[in-house]
Amino acid sequence: MNNTLYYGDNLEILRNDIPSESVDLTYLDPPFNSNRNYNVLFREESGLESEAQITAFEDTWHWNNTTIQTYHNLLTTAPDKVATMINAMKTFIGGNQMMAYLVMMTVRLMELHRVLKPTGSLYLHCDPTASHYLKIILDTIFGADNYRSEIIWKRTSSHNSAKRFGPIHDTIFFYTKSKKFTWNKVYQSYNPDYVKTFYNHFEDGKPFQLGDLTGSGVRHGDSGKPWRDVNPTDIGRHWAVPNELLQQFTVNISNLTTQEKLDILDKNGFVYWTKNNKPRLKRFLNENAGVPVQDVIEDIYPLSSNDAERLGYPTQKPVELLKRLFEASSNEGDVILDAFCGCGTSIAAAQELNRYWIGIYITHLAIALQKYRLLDSFKFVENKDYVVIREPKDLESAKNLANEDRYQFQWWALSLVQAIPMGSSFGNKVGKKGADRGIDGAINFTEFGKDKLKKVLIQVKSGKVKSGDIRDLRGTMERENAAISVFITLEKPTSKMFDEAYEAGFYQSFAGATKFLKIQIITIEDLLHGAEIKMPPRLHQNFKIAPRILEKIKQVQPSLY
Repeated sequence: MNNTLYYGDNLEILRNDIPSESVDLTYLDPPFNSNRNYNVLFREESGLESEAQITAFEDTWHWNNTTIQTYHNLLTTAPDKVATMINAMKTFIGGNQMMAYLVMMTVRLMELHRVLKPTGSLYLHCDPTASHYLKIILDTIFGADNYRSEIIWKRTSSHNSAKRFGPIHDTIFFYTKSKKFTWNKVYQSYNPDYVKTFYNHFEDGKPFQLGDLTGSGVRHGDSGKPWRDVNPTDIGRHWAVPNELLQQFTVNISNLTTQEKLDILDKNGFVYWTKNNKPRLKRFLNENAGVPVQDVIEDIYPLSSNDAERLGYPTQKPVELLKRLFEASSNEGDVILDAFCGCGTSIAAAQELNRYWIGIYITHLAIALQKYRLLDSFKFVENKDYVVIREPKDLESAKNLANEDRYQFQWWALSLVQAIPMGSSFGNKVGKKGADRGIDGAINFTEFGKDKLKKVLIQVKSGKVKSGDIRDLRGTMERENAAISVFITLEKPTSKMFDEAYEAGFYQSFAGATKFLKIQIITIEDLLHGAEIKMPPRLHQNFKIAPRILEKIKQVQPSLY
């Protein structure tokens, strides 16, 4: 099994590349249909927000010919219950953005159900915008009897909203493919105030609280008979022995009477006798385990703008939140799939827990961000520690990408040299803020012993090129006071272009140790064969990089390495 990133439409990749019943857990944090555009934000070395912004995705869906065709395909090819459900929704909701979103989600959730193993689990992260509709879809595809939990994550402490209660939570739906599924007990730390209030009894310095040894209702078997002159029937109850606790002291409990079980608990110091001679259960504070996780999560906080983990990617979730879900529903060596993997938080969480992972996303910008994150956090190298599928691997596939979408080509080309993208381009749209002014990307560096930040400017061309392009780049470099500029071209450069580049002269590094051409021309073909920019050592701070966690993982899970 290889860790894998896929570039492309997740529906197509799920259908063509992911085998049935091959995944142990799938997590998805899809767009919520919030009718907003989300920008990737970049930061300057000072920590201030950069002018450069790029729209990561439009969280708006359209009822167009493609959506209508997908809807009709569902009516004719999906299982009857799914077809009936989606038809009823269309009748109720109509042909609008919400319906387009639900059609998009339905076809993908069907594929995610298919690729899950029989013991597999799905976690769907959403907000109230469409959560009620999504639960109906999940009930239909997975079966209402395989619904396990609606998890509430408090994503912010407060929110000022006019004329309504402040919206401060997200919803995470938890479904399994069958009744036999992976489940591990996961604990969270005790709240100190809770411990102080309720664990107010002590034995040998160990705090405990009092629990009940009875359950409601009268029983006529052993559990309804007296023990130590105490008859639970007198108060309309019966004995309820915690068998899990009892198994710590005896292996075979099936042949024991209820009274014998109670004797064992008492002998081992787990029965507290009150002043009026009533037995209570001692529940000792287990400081190592903590409290079993609940379906309301308040102890994992959202990422602030100053968090080291924060990458500047919209809708980014904390790694600890995903780790809690993955720990509960998967084991080491299992396969975790995220079909909307964005900035790669699910991948980072899976890697920290020693799981294999598959990530899918539809922009090269996100794939590039994940590559940087894997390198910085885990020192992972492409084609060694993981593979990327459907990215160009040769000149012909690079040309195909350029013909399909020049912006995706541009972002992919920039990732080959680990440059920060500039501007705010999305599809065929160009935003006003951070207009590139002839600059597609940049790399920062500082000279040894110098504090002043210097830049390498990157320009990417996928069409015909000429010597005038190099003259223009030289003017841009001088205007921006850049040290070096790099011209990346898909087409073969002319000799006059190289002449223009040489005329720009050399950048001389600190103390005259090394000289670098001020304008360098590199072809895509050269980059695919390992060519690199000739420059002083760079600052590896492209996107806002995640903290390196390799050493921490080595200490906790040395088997990873």
